[in-house]
Amino acid sequence: MKYLALVSVLALAATATSACHKSEVAVEANTETQIPPGEVWLTDAQVQEAQIAYGPIAEEDVDDTILTSGRVTFDDLRVSHVYSPVTGRVVKIDAELGANVKKGQPLAVIESPDIGSAVSDVAKADAELIAAEHDFKRKKDLFDQHAASQADVETAEDNYRKAKAELERARQKALIFRAGSYDSVSQTYTLVSQIDGEVVMRSVNPGIEVQGQYSGGTAVELFTVGELTGVWVLADIYEMDIPRVKVGSKVEVRIVSYPDKVFIGKVELVTGMLDPTTRTARVRCSFPNTDGLLKPEMYATVQISVEERKALAIPRSSLLRLGDSTIVFVNVGKAADGRERFLRMPVGVDEGEGSNWLVVQHGLEVGQKIVTNGAILLAAKL
Repeated sequence: MKYLALVSVLALAATATSACHKSEVAVEANTETQIPPGEVWLTDAQVQEAQIAYGPIAEEDVDDTILTSGRVTFDDLRVSHVYSPVTGRVVKIDAELGANVKKGQPLAVIESPDIGSAVSDVAKADAELIAAEHDFKRKKDLFDQHAASQADVETAEDNYRKAKAELERARQKALIFRAGSYDSVSQTYTLVSQIDGEVVMRSVNPGIEVQGQYSGGTAVELFTVGELTGVWVLADIYEMDIPRVKVGSKVEVRIVSYPDKVFIGKVELVTGMLDPTTRTARVRCSFPNTDGLLKPEMYATVQISVEERKALAIPRSSLLRLGDSTIVFVNVGKAADGRERFLRMPVGVDEGEGSNWLVVQHGLEVGQKIVTNGAILLAAKL
C-alpha cells in the first residue's frame, strides 16, 4: 500500500509540472501572437546590440546630380616645371624627391661652358661698342673739320649701332640665367625653385648630362615643384548636361585610396568646346587639399550637384527593396512590455542616380522616426 501511495504522489507531481510547462509555453506563444503583422519588437538591449539607429525625417537640401569620372591634376598656377637653360653636367643635387622647398631655394648645380661663353660675349660686345663709339666720334670730328667724307661718318655710325645691338643681344642672352644664379669663375649654374612647394618629380642625378632649353636640342624637365594645398579635378560631361552645370556648383569627389571620405569642391570652369571624339565637355573643379590626400593623376568618381532645392528626404541607407516594393522601418513607440516597436511601411521615393538623399514622393510625413541604420536586420526578423 505504501508503495502504491508513493507512485500516486509522483504521478500527480509530474502531471502538475507538465501542466505548468505547457502553461508557460502557451503564455509565450500567446505573447508572440500579440505582435501585429509587419512589426518587429525589440528590447532596448537588442536595439543597442544590433546598432539600430533612428530619427525624425525632415526637409533636406537635396539636389539632382551628374555622376562622371575625373582625374586629379595640379592647379596650373601652383606648379612649376623646372628646365635647365644651359647645357652641361649635373654636379650636385640640393633637393631630394618629396622635399618641401621655398621660392629661390637651390635644386641642383650644373657645370656648363655656356656660362663662360655668355659672360665673355657680353664683355666682348661691350668692348666692341666702346671701340665703335670712339671711331664714330673721331670720324664725326674729322668731318666737321672737312678731313673726312660723309660716307666715312655714315659707316662709322652704322658700325656703332651694330655694336650697340650686339651688346644688347649678349645681355639678353645672359638674362636667360636670371631665373637661377651662376658663377662665371667655376662656370656653374644653380637651378632654383620658382615657387614654394613640394618636389614631386626629379629626373636627374649627379653626373647626368642635360640639354639646355636654348641650345637647339630637346630639353627635359628636371624637376616638378607643386604646391598641393589646392588641386584641380578634371571631369568630362556629355553635351546634354552642359546647360545644367553652372560655375560655382558643388562637387563631391571620392577616390579609391579613401573610399569612405568625401572631398568637397566647386566647379570653376566649363570649357567652351567639345572633344570631337567623345562629344564631351571638360569641367574643371577646384578642391582645397590642406591634408595632401588628393594627389595628381589619381582617378576619381565625380558627383556634380545641379538643381538644388528643399524637399522631404530620407538617407539612402534607410531604404530596403523587397521584391517590387520599397520600404522603410518607422519607430512607432514602445509596446506595453517596454519593447521598441518598428513598423514596416511602404514608401515611394525618387531614386536619382548618385543622390545622397532620396526625395519622398509618398508614404511618409515630417517628424516620423525612420530607421537609418540596421533596417536590413529588422527585415530579417519579420
